[in-house]
Amino acid sequence: MRQQGRPGRWTRKGSVDPLTPFIKEKVPHSHIIGAGLAGLACAVALARHGIRSTLYESGPAAGGRCRSYFDRVLGCRIDNGNHLLLSGNSATMAYLDTTGARDTIGGSGLPRFPFVDLATGERWTVAPDLGVIPWWMFRRDRRVPGTRLRDYLALLALRRAGADATVAEALGPDGALYRRLLEPLAVAALNTPPELALARLLRTVVDQTLLKGGRACIPCLPREGLSESFIDPAVAWLGSRGGRLRTGCRVAALHQENRLVTALETADGMMPVGAGEAVVLAAPPWVAEELLPGLVAPDEFQAIVNLHFGVAADPGEAGLLGVLGGTAEWIFIKPGIVSVTISAANRIVDRPAEALAALVWPDVRAALRLEAAMPPVRVVKERRATFAATATQERRRPGPRWVAEAGLLHNLVLAGDWTSTGLPATIEGAIRSGDAAADAILDGA
Repeated sequence: MRQQGRPGRWTRKGSVDPLTPFIKEKVPHSHIIGAGLAGLACAVALARHGIRSTLYESGPAAGGRCRSYFDRVLGCRIDNGNHLLLSGNSATMAYLDTTGARDTIGGSGLPRFPFVDLATGERWTVAPDLGVIPWWMFRRDRRVPGTRLRDYLALLALRRAGADATVAEALGPDGALYRRLLEPLAVAALNTPPELALARLLRTVVDQTLLKGGRACIPCLPREGLSESFIDPAVAWLGSRGGRLRTGCRVAALHQENRLVTALETADGMMPVGAGEAVVLAAPPWVAEELLPGLVAPDEFQAIVNLHFGVAADPGEAGLLGVLGGTAEWIFIKPGIVSVTISAANRIVDRPAEALAALVWPDVRAALRLEAAMPPVRVVKERRATFAATATQERRRPGPRWVAEAGLLHNLVLAGDWTSTGLPATIEGAIRSGDAAADAILDGA
């Protein structure tokens, strides 16, 4: 995987792998199938090295699950879903820096995570120190209620967990720390029930954020919306460097010859892939499997349900609130909008939207201490939001270079949060996959 801060390399002449003859003079252009975050990140990484890209997006706009749109029911612009960034998401921050969008991300600037337990009425804020030394664990007013200092040694159990151990097996389902912090964190990050979720994926998240100290745990939220931070600036930046976005353009087939992708079949006709050009398949796994028969990719998924209520509320110091003891799990408070996210939602995703709103609104009222009747609401269901973060599905995640039965497709690489990034399906994972795909092209690996 690409390490942050390491520039992509061109393969040296004379040392080129004969199966992957990508040298600077021979990569004039890339064709990227899918304009979600992974595809955009790959295009950005390639553009930094002078390689322009054409992105083919089957939908009406770029962004995939990470986008904003105008909702007629609420009469305002909303995000498709809620995505929480942390300051320790290094690949994401580098992407925002490159596209000039870093200043579109806001927040309190402090590592603060407020919670409420609806069953008991207790409220608390987990408040790590900015430094690496976790002094906050020594203070009752900054750690999880009902926990002792020694309880936090459970975090080290993630490092000792077996390769296929689940979160529940590694951390144990008992105790206040697990119920009031680690379980909500695991469900949000892995979008999979803890009794099924792979502990080593959570370990990577914890290692790169919580165990690095508070400076890596600062919540970062878009000031306006996901598109305004992650999508629109990237599209504009790529366009200024010769990139092209083709929306409403579905790639139906990949034509191959001599272990090379030679053309993309679209409704608009055949798009030839020229000599030395690269093809990046950054579509969802079920689309990738259709385009590449024989590809092994994740095939089990978990849903996410988001509910957007058209009501104003006090955002507090963090702009978000973790909820225990109810159906709602995380509440994000934006100007005029209160958004609720429910992860690992296979258990409720088939319920009617009206029933979900009636179920969740009492949680929102209690958590935010609102007196209003239920306002207008938009319920957004993503049935295949992410792959299920289980040991079985982890083994189905391919790397950027895919080898078919007939051998390596020389000019094709894969990208997507479902590829083997070492992270769960998050914004950070999607962007790292795009970086890795670009590196596979640039390095000739």
